[in-house]
Amino acid sequence: PAAEPTDQPTAEPTDQPTDQPTGEPTDGMGGQMGDGGQMDDGQNGGQGDGGDQGQQPPPNPELRADQFVDIRKAPRVRQPRRTRQASTGVFSSNCGVNEGQAHSNPDNVLAAPGVVNGAHHIHDYVGNLDTNAFSTDETFAAAGTTCTNGDKSAYFWPVIRLRDGKDTSDRAEQSTADGNVGSIVTPSSVKLQFLGNPRAKVTAAPPFIRIATGDAKAVTNGLKNAHASWTCSGFENRAFTDKYPLCPRGSKVERVLNFPGCWDGQNTDSANHRDHVAFADARTGACPQGFKAIPQLRMTLAYDVPAKPLAFALDSFPESGHDPVTDHGDFINVMGEGLMRQAVNAINKGARTTGKRR
Repeated sequence: PAAEPTDQPTAEPTDQPTDQPTGEPTDGMGGQMGDGGQMDDGQNGGQGDGGDQGQQPPPNPELRADQFVDIRKAPRVRQPRRTRQASTGVFSSNCGVNEGQAHSNPDNVLAAPGVVNGAHHIHDYVGNLDTNAFSTDETFAAAGTTCTNGDKSAYFWPVIRLRDGKDTSDRAEQSTADGNVGSIVTPSSVKLQFLGNPRAKVTAAPPFIRIATGDAKAVTNGLKNAHASWTCSGFENRAFTDKYPLCPRGSKVERVLNFPGCWDGQNTDSANHRDHVAFADARTGACPQGFKAIPQLRMTLAYDVPAKPLAFALDSFPESGHDPVTDHGDFINVMGEGLMRQAVNAINKGARTTGKRR
């Protein structure tokens, strides 16, 4: 039988992203990001490391079949209403899909600079060709890029694996030790879009600003900084925050990673890698007091995977058990002032463009 009209495919995402993709209560996921716990930092080895009580740490959680649910049962996505001052354009960078794992590693230079295997799970990278644990602003600026418009920004996210596949990479032993098994799936598409704000024009984001979304340790830290959104192509008006979607035939699994779109106007990073940026209010779309709207990154990652429970899973920290609520992404802006200016102008004028190399 045909799906009800409300489940029909949605239009291209000219709608503004919200930081709270579903209507589920999520413990303060809307509004300004707080100081939260560590993101993907790999430096706080999970639970039970106190040791002096003589107690064994609890076993790491396992992936469960009940974490996979039909997308048609997902809550609806809510969007703030636009005002006349809204910035409605879309600037996109086309940077490929990291075919063949050409650029991947278990580092996280944003949250754990200088730490090899700081993430304890594999990240896919597109954009900047230099991104690893030891990257600096200088190496980013000097590196090449996979983006067709010359955008040298670093874009990265944890991989998805087919659980019954085989990891033939030279990192298989380390991944298995970290609890991440199976063959890595190359995304069928990677959409990198910068959107405006429903209540204001955007201003340029500064060079080398670090922005993260989600919390790779949400299972142990709590949901304060969780921002996962799992949906299916053609069903983008519904999404889960804490379930993997089972998609109908012909529909792909999609991860929608909406990044903070408000900046404190001063800092390109902060001690916890969060406080210098914030999400706009989920209901009104307004930035918090003292913050200004900047182009808001939305990553949409699509995957052709079986619609079966336990068939696929996100790489995660061992203590996170591949929980979909731990989905996250990272962005370091190396766009260059000229390209950023093109992005701001397009977004504020309501245009759609990929920009041009200068």
